[in-house]
Amino acid sequence: MQIPKASTKLFPVSMRDLVISTAIFTCAVEICSLLRFADSSDGFAYPVFVLAVLLISRLTTGYLFGSLASLLSVVCINYIFTYPYWVLNFTLTGYPITFLTMFTVSIITCTLTTKIKQHDRLRAESEKERMRADLLRSFSHDIRTPLTSIVGATSTLLETPDLSPAQQRVLLADAHDEAEWLIRVVENLLSITRIGDTHTQICKHEEAAEEVLSETVRKFRKRFPHISIKVNVPDGLLLVPMDPILIEQVLANLLENAVIHGETTSQIRLSPCQDGEYASFSVSDNGRGIPPDILPKLFDGTLPRSEISAADGKRNMGLGLSVCMAIIRAHDGTMEAHNLDTGAEFVFRLPLSGEERQE
Repeated sequence: MQIPKASTKLFPVSMRDLVISTAIFTCAVEICSLLRFADSSDGFAYPVFVLAVLLISRLTTGYLFGSLASLLSVVCINYIFTYPYWVLNFTLTGYPITFLTMFTVSIITCTLTTKIKQHDRLRAESEKERMRADLLRSFSHDIRTPLTSIVGATSTLLETPDLSPAQQRVLLADAHDEAEWLIRVVENLLSITRIGDTHTQICKHEEAAEEVLSETVRKFRKRFPHISIKVNVPDGLLLVPMDPILIEQVLANLLENAVIHGETTSQIRLSPCQDGEYASFSVSDNGRGIPPDILPKLFDGTLPRSEISAADGKRNMGLGLSVCMAIIRAHDGTMEAHNLDTGAEFVFRLPLSGEERQE
C-alpha cells in the first residue's frame, strides 16, 4: 500500500492543476501563432514553450502536469511550429536535445516546487504546534487557579459549619464565579483543540449577523447586568458564512475583556456592517484602553502575566485574544485592535459569499 500513496503524492490529479496547465499551454500556442505571422523564422517557439513548461511545473502540484507539458511542448514545436508544418518529423537535428531539455526543466522545477511546498507545510505545522503548546501551558495555569479557589471555598464551608449565612453566601458566590470562569477557559481550550485538529474542518453556514449578536448579548447581560451594551444593527440583512458557535465565543471573549481589562468600562458598542467583500464586526468600549506597548503582541498569547493584570493574574487577556485570532484565521478573516480617544476598539472581518459581495 505504500507505493500507491507515494505515486499519488508524486503524480496527483486535480481540476485546479488541469485548468492551470491548459490555460498556460493554450497561451503559449497562441503567442507562438502570433509570432509566426510576424516572423517567418522558427526559433521563437522553443523559448516560449520552455517558459510554459517552467510555469506549469511551478504552479502545479507533483510531477504529472510538468512532465506532460514537456512532452506536449516538444510535439507541438515539431508538429506546428517547425518546417514542414503540420507534419511530425522525428529526424530533425537536435530533436532529442530539445525533448531532453524540456523534460529536465520540468523535473528540476517540479522537484524544487515540491520541496518548497513541503518546507512551507512543515514550517506551518511547526508554528501551529508551537502556538498550541504555548496556549496549553497558559491554559494549565488558568485551569489550576480557579480550581484552587473552588476547593478553598468549599473546604471552608465543609470545615466551618458555624459560618453565618452571609459568609456562606460570599464563599458560594466566589465558587460560582470561579466555576463560570473555568467553564469559559475549557470552552477556549476545546476551540483551540478543534481548530488545531488537522482532520477537522470548521463548518461554515450563512448566518444572520444580527442573530449571532443577539444571542451573544443575551448571555453577556446575564453576567454583566450593570454594563450598558448597544448594538448598531445594519439596515439590511447581513448573511455571513461562519461557524456561529465559534464566532459567539469570539464576541463573548471580546466583551468580557472590555469589562475586565477596560477596568472603567461602563458602555460597550457592537457594530456589524458590510465592508466590501467582508463583514466587519466592531466591539468598542469606553474603558481605559490598551497600553500601547502591548498592542503589537496582543493576539499571540505571549503577554507576560505582569503585563496582563496586576490585580487578577488569572484574567489572561492575551490568552483569550489568541483564541479569538485562531478562530478568525480559521474563517480566513482578519482581526485588529486600536485605542480610541476613550477606550479601545477590536475589529474582526469575515469574508462574505459571492452573492453578498455583489450586492
